[in-house]
Amino acid sequence: MAQKTNIKFFEEKKVRTVWDEEKEEWYFSVVDVVGALTESVNPTDYLKKLRKRDELLGLYIGTNCPHVEMKTDTGKIRKTLAANTNNLFRIIQSIPSPKAEPFKQWMAGVAKERLDQLQDPELSIEQAMTDYKRLGYSDNWINQRLKSIEIRKELTDEWKKHGLQEGVQFSSLTDIIYKTWSGKTAKEYKQFKGLKKENLRDNMTNKELVINMLAELSTKEISEVSYPETMSEHENIAQRGGNIAREARLKLEIETGKKVVSPLNAKKVLSIE
Repeated sequence: MAQKTNIKFFEEKKVRTVWDEEKEEWYFSVVDVVGALTESVNPTDYLKKLRKRDELLGLYIGTNCPHVEMKTDTGKIRKTLAANTNNLFRIIQSIPSPKAEPFKQWMAGVAKERLDQLQDPELSIEQAMTDYKRLGYSDNWINQRLKSIEIRKELTDEWKKHGLQEGVQFSSLTDIIYKTWSGKTAKEYKQFKGLKKENLRDNMTNKELVINMLAELSTKEISEVSYPETMSEHENIAQRGGNIAREARLKLEIETGKKVVSPLNAKKVLSIE
C-alpha cells in the first residue's frame, strides 16, 4: 500500500487519507472521520465507546479495517485504523450525525477526483504543482521536480518491461545509482539531510535534482540499447548511468568550487513540516 499521507478537508475538518496504488482506492482515517462527523473533543474515545455499544460494528471494524501508516499532527508516522470507501459507509451508518449525507457526497467527490487524475495524467501534474506551491517551493524547483518524476517513471517502466519487481529490486538499483553519483545510498543520503520518512527527492536542491535526473535518464537510455536479462546486468547498467552523472557532478564542483550534494532539506529552507 502507498504510504504517503494526503490531507483532505471536510468542512474545515482534516481527514487523513492514503491512496492504495495496487487496489486503486482511498483509505480514510476512521478516527478523523468520527471527529469530522461528531465534532467530539476526543474522537478516539468516541470511537471506542461506539464499538463497545455496537458489538456488530466493533466486529465489522476489527475484520475489515486495517491499520495503515499515516502522519500525525506532530509529524510522526503511526499506524492508524483506516477504512476504504465501502467500509466507511457502514461505519457512518452507525454514527448519528446530520453531516452523514454531506460526508458521503464529499467522499464520492474525493474518489472521482482521483479517478479523473488516473484517466488524465495532466490533472495529477496540476495537483502536484498546486501542492508544491502551497508548501512554498519555487516555480523553478517545481518544474525540475515534475520533470524528475517523468524521468523516474520512464526508468521504472523500463525496469518493469524487463520483468523487475517494485520493492527490493527497484530499491537495490536506485541505491546503486545514488551511491555511484553522490557517494551515498538512499538511506545515507536521507540521514545526511536529516530526513526520516520524508521523500528524498522532495528535499533535493535544484542541482541535486538535475544530477539525479541525468543519472536515471542515462540508466534508462543505456538499458534500452543493452537489453539486460539478469539482475547483475541491470546493476552494471545502473552503475554506468550513475557514473555519467558522477562525472558531471565532479566537473561542476571543480568549475564552481561548490559541493552538489547538500545537507539542505525542505524543512530548513522552506520551514516545511
